[in-house]
Amino acid sequence: MKTSIKKLLMGSGSSIKDALKLINDNGLSACFIIDDKTGKMIGLITDGDIRRSILNGAQLNKHILEIANKDFIYANINDTTGKINSLLGDKIKILPLLNDKHIPVDYATMSHIRYLPIYEPNFSGNELSYVNECVKTGWISSQGKFVKEFEKKFAEFLNVPFALTTSNGTTALHLALTALNIGPGDEVIVPDLTFAASINSIIYTGATPVIVDVDRNSFNIDTSLIEEKINFRTKAIMPVHLYGNPCDMDEISFLAQKYNLKIVEDAAESFGSEFNGIKAGAIGDLGCFSFFGNKTITTGEGGMIVFKSKELYEKARILRDHGMLPQKRYWHEYLGFNYRVTNLQAAIGLAQLERANEIIEKKIRIGRMYLEELKDIPGVSLIKENPKSINTYWLFSLVLEKEKGWNKTLLQQKLQDNGIETRNLFYPLHIMPPYKKYIDENDNFAVSEYLSANGVSLPSSILITENNVKEISKIIYEFYQMNLIVN
Repeated sequence: MKTSIKKLLMGSGSSIKDALKLINDNGLSACFIIDDKTGKMIGLITDGDIRRSILNGAQLNKHILEIANKDFIYANINDTTGKINSLLGDKIKILPLLNDKHIPVDYATMSHIRYLPIYEPNFSGNELSYVNECVKTGWISSQGKFVKEFEKKFAEFLNVPFALTTSNGTTALHLALTALNIGPGDEVIVPDLTFAASINSIIYTGATPVIVDVDRNSFNIDTSLIEEKINFRTKAIMPVHLYGNPCDMDEISFLAQKYNLKIVEDAAESFGSEFNGIKAGAIGDLGCFSFFGNKTITTGEGGMIVFKSKELYEKARILRDHGMLPQKRYWHEYLGFNYRVTNLQAAIGLAQLERANEIIEKKIRIGRMYLEELKDIPGVSLIKENPKSINTYWLFSLVLEKEKGWNKTLLQQKLQDNGIETRNLFYPLHIMPPYKKYIDENDNFAVSEYLSANGVSLPSSILITENNVKEISKIIYEFYQMNLIVN
């Protein structure tokens, strides 16, 4: 595990003794000195620098800037791996990677050039300001102006009349189903390839999940298989817009109308995606979102439900708050839940939402860069988009066709060796112990099994640069060229 950049940073007012402790703790024989006000890097110090200064008579309380190297070598975070490698050597064993504001955001060594995580949040807006306001005013729990403001702005962004915050995406799904009176004896259709929260929320209600295989091209529920699963017990369909790619909502809406079913969209991974010009989550009867730390916009933990029906919204609002009537405090009309979000979380969410269009544009641009760079590599299968949809590529995912010789494990190791994190696709629901009992012996899940076994997700945060995408794609292509796969 690579040491965090934070463990290399020390303030400009520090002493030699402070530097010794930091270097001992980080184990990298160096630390970076930053300006206390601006965060810019102004010096670099190594254990060798300290050793030489002490031999020359320096005291441990001496100011660190008096012995630091202020004319240090560094690289820009957007520089290519080749350029970074060229700067490392016998004399330079650790290299600061600075952003355009001269602030250190990473570092490189001979053994680890850089680290590109699969996802990381970005807080460059009003997040800190709003959270500080919560703390200063004391409004840190589920009451406070940011909760209502976040809900209001979220509803406006999706062009729906009502939105309700929840404690996370799973509770959003559970609350949505409960508001629809779905329970024991009912069935809800759900795709096989999805995160477990989708099916868990159905089981929590006492209803029975009916699992359907997915489409090879879109990774989403195969709409051609839904109708055969519908019977008198079916009450809802839960389409999951997997990895940011919208489902074929035309076909799902047609079936829902034909059989009088409700649509509960799991839009946890598709904030900002669109189908027929309508935002994902705003197409069905209810739409559910997650704001976990790796989501397109985040509150750390948290979720949201959006509604078209005022009646459903009002019921869900009561259920979320212990089943307590808002106009009659401590009177519980229903057996409810404590699924509320805090004002602190909502403050972060509102700040993230203020930058939503910027974030979505970057996500789409990154996804399309990957598509362009990877499109001609043999045996690499990319997601095929519906012309009616806009994919926001929550996690850019591809399939390495095993039958054409690709070894996913070897490629992932190659990327990891270059400081690039990857992630496998979800396991199919039907193979996991809690869900096997919901499978019919005639069910076939060949597509979800294939995608799960051969699919991989690449770094997809908005901090990924064009150079990062090119480097990742180049490594994949070189892996192919080096005959590590059989042609």
